[in-house]
Amino acid sequence: MTTIPAEARAHIDDLAAFVQASPSSYHAADEASRRLVETGFAPLNEADAWELAPGGRYVVVREGSVIAFALPDTVEATTPFQIVGAHTDSPSFKLKPKPTTAGIGGWWQLGWEVYGGPLLNSWLDRELVLAGRIVTLDGAEHLVRTAPIARIPQLAIHLDRGVNDGLSLDKQRQTAPVWGLGDTEAADILAVLASEAGIDAAEIGGFDIVAADSQTPRVFGAHEELFASGRMDNLLSTHAGLVAIQNAKPEHAIAMFAAFDHEEIGSSTRSGAAGPFHEEVLTRILAAFGAGPDERARAFAQSLHVSSDVGHSVHPNYSERHDTVNQPVAGEGPILKINANQRYATDAHGAAAWNAACRRAGVPSQEFVSNNTMPCGSTIGPISATRLGIRTVDVGAPILSMHSARELTAVVDPWYLSRAMGEILNK
Repeated sequence: MTTIPAEARAHIDDLAAFVQASPSSYHAADEASRRLVETGFAPLNEADAWELAPGGRYVVVREGSVIAFALPDTVEATTPFQIVGAHTDSPSFKLKPKPTTAGIGGWWQLGWEVYGGPLLNSWLDRELVLAGRIVTLDGAEHLVRTAPIARIPQLAIHLDRGVNDGLSLDKQRQTAPVWGLGDTEAADILAVLASEAGIDAAEIGGFDIVAADSQTPRVFGAHEELFASGRMDNLLSTHAGLVAIQNAKPEHAIAMFAAFDHEEIGSSTRSGAAGPFHEEVLTRILAAFGAGPDERARAFAQSLHVSSDVGHSVHPNYSERHDTVNQPVAGEGPILKINANQRYATDAHGAAAWNAACRRAGVPSQEFVSNNTMPCGSTIGPISATRLGIRTVDVGAPILSMHSARELTAVVDPWYLSRAMGEILNK
């Protein structure tokens, strides 16, 4: 019988609460910041001068991204960083500028774009919420989320007898959801969103609204050893890093947690890992303690960045899609991601640092490498390593159903991951 440690169950319950509070990247950054401030981190505004003190703990948010850091009691111009990184966005759908469309047969429908690379069929026949931000004409930002409001209805098998031989969806015509029924003149999703945000729809200047699954996260399985949830890619890693930085007690390095938006679409935005946000924060921290370009380069040369994103557990129904030997198993600890072509940034030094952290934390570890016939994805790791020159190692937790509206992991693995991250930050 599988015994789940009480600490692992408490961690997964908190992850579930974090997911429910974070239907969009903007909600995730806001929830992470709220939790950090409640545990003693001082909020920083990018437009203000920063007055940082040794031993201080700080958090700064840029749109859907959040960076938090804890300073040791002694900080010099060349003090290195120990960083755990993740991302706050997930594959989904995003409302178009004119989102309300007139459907056929009295159905109210929405127009949206595909965001990232979702597993489209997994979004069918689910009640979805809309969530994100509205910016009013005065420049004020309002977070908003609806109750379950939309659904992408699948065509009945009676009208497509070959559907079980292979489903292919037209992204424009066949992913449009229904969200109401009746007089289409009354349909106005922006009015609904404005009402939820407590503002006048006429004052909407812009919006970034995505869909999220409304089903709550759930522990299940023969011995409650499994966990299913939406947005596990990559709120699992975001939450693990958040817990690690909250508990961090750095001695010689600056401990940092950085979770970025827009990883699923390439990271090349002002709040993405390929943008300037991370480097600007790192530079401002060191500048507060007298660092110039030379000192910053010396600090970066001693630093380590652990980029964490979910990875593939061996799939019991498709084991041939995995490497024949390197097959990560759910429940057996975090994975070290390796790729000869540097789609993951791991090298021998990074691998040694991660494996040492897992050993200190007392957690199992395992490796992931792709089957040579299966091209692998990538993460913020190579992007950050290229932009900053900081040694980077790619890790994660093994899951099934990646990019589905609802993904699956073992209850213990997020807890293992967070414990290893804690060892990285407590240097």
